Amino acid sequence: MQSLLAPIKTFLGCETPHAWVAEAAKPENLPIVLLDHLVCELKAAQSAMFLIRRYAVDKESGDALLAWLKPFEDFTYRKVGDWKALANHEKLSKSMIPKSGTPYGQDLIDKMVLLIKEELHHFYQVLEIMEGYGIAYDTISSSRYAKGLLQHVKTHEPAALVDKLICGAFIEARSCERFAALAPHVDKPLGDFYISLLRSEARHYQDYLTLAEEIAGKDITERVAFFRSVEAKLISAPDEDFKFHSGAPVH
Repeated sequence: MQSLLAPIKTFLGCETPHAWVAEAAKPENLPIVLLDHLVCELKAAQSAMFLIRRYAVDKESGDALLAWLKPFEDFTYRKVGDWKALANHEKLSKSMIPKSGTPYGQDLIDKMVLLIKEELHHFYQVLEIMEGYGIAYDTISSSRYAKGLLQHVKTHEPAALVDKLICGAFIEARSCERFAALAPHVDKPLGDFYISLLRSEARHYQDYLTLAEEIAGKDITERVAFFRSVEAKLISAPDEDFKFHSGAPVH
């Protein structure tokens, strides 16, 4: 585990505040932690889908992606369907065809389709864990975190895509760091689940970063450093809204 975490902690600009871990470990906050984690898994899949549809595939492939995620979105945002049926929707129905003239299209597709599959599987696993704890699904508002990162994305291409990929890298890396920080402070089944997520989450951040470097075609160290500073402030600054990616709790 430490071999996975060492590069992640180097990549991030700060560690999760101890106060957040203490708050997240409180039994009364378990429903918030799991519900927000659940929605974060879907949002990660949606973000990856958006990147593929926006930058890499034809309309038919894009429509297949929309259909793939629709049952998960219906359940999460509209409370439509039985969550146990979602296990039947974890596979993509067709191969993705890259748009012509997109040199990085196939690599973007390959990495993001794998990420979506894993995030949807994790989504289902969180629902199973929630059932085990007797926690019913309910809607939950978003934290400031992702919006706080994405508001700094540039508006021209390919810089916008590069920035989105860098933001994706930080979101995945922070998730990984938080799972590791929280795992020793919760009961063993949940802690084991968090540890099981580390390997895929660690690869996700590396995939995002690799794509950002490839598509930029130049050194992105300065841009990564900019978002590292933004992300660290969001994580360490006081935050009245306790969520999975929230900042330092305010009491």
